[in-house]
Amino acid sequence: MLIVNFNNVRIVVKLEKMPQMSTERRTGRQRAVSKLKRGLILDAARAVFEAEGLDGASLRAIAVGAGYTPAALYFHFDSKEAIYAEVLRESLENLGRTINLALSRGKHPVDRLRAAAMAFFRFYDENPRDLDLGFYLFRGGMKPHGLGKKRDMMLNTSLEAALHPIFEAAQELGASAEAAKLLMVDTFAHAAGLLLLAHTGRIRMFGVSASNLMERFMEGEIAALVGRKGRA
Repeated sequence: MLIVNFNNVRIVVKLEKMPQMSTERRTGRQRAVSKLKRGLILDAARAVFEAEGLDGASLRAIAVGAGYTPAALYFHFDSKEAIYAEVLRESLENLGRTINLALSRGKHPVDRLRAAAMAFFRFYDENPRDLDLGFYLFRGGMKPHGLGKKRDMMLNTSLEAALHPIFEAAQELGASAEAAKLLMVDTFAHAAGLLLLAHTGRIRMFGVSASNLMERFMEGEIAALVGRKGRA
């Protein structure tokens, strides 16, 4: 209650207590702010990793790019390897969505096999920095580097999940589990090799198209699968 004297007139005002923000709403806002901060950190980190590689990157550079102090990053990530793993996980999620979208257009196993393989190739062909992330490329070249056992396992599982439609389509075409897995690995290796040649410009010396070579490889594998199924 508030009592005010105005021109010798006594005014009594009853004040209503403002309702407090609910715990659920407050928690929701805190989560939204935390998600926004993580997004800023990951965007800055991606730019730093693309420019410097994992070895050359530093938490300080990432913090500066995100507009935070290095100490503030530890509220969200415990190391630059943890940040790198999250950036790569998001990239693999995008890869998986791209492949699944391509699969939705194919009804026959042959169409799905071709669609999955070419979607994998085109994703990295159109997003070369994602290829760099996936292979942990550095300014000094490519070399073995892990992000920690648990993180490596998680990322390898994500990559295999993205490639799994190739395995499934091959089995539908009559391939054994072992043969389907080999085709999945062969497709990955073939695509990776062609992409590295294309992105470094080395393939120009042969006067050929990486995309055409990838399509030729897949058509040969599909023809072999269909032929074996027909003879069975």
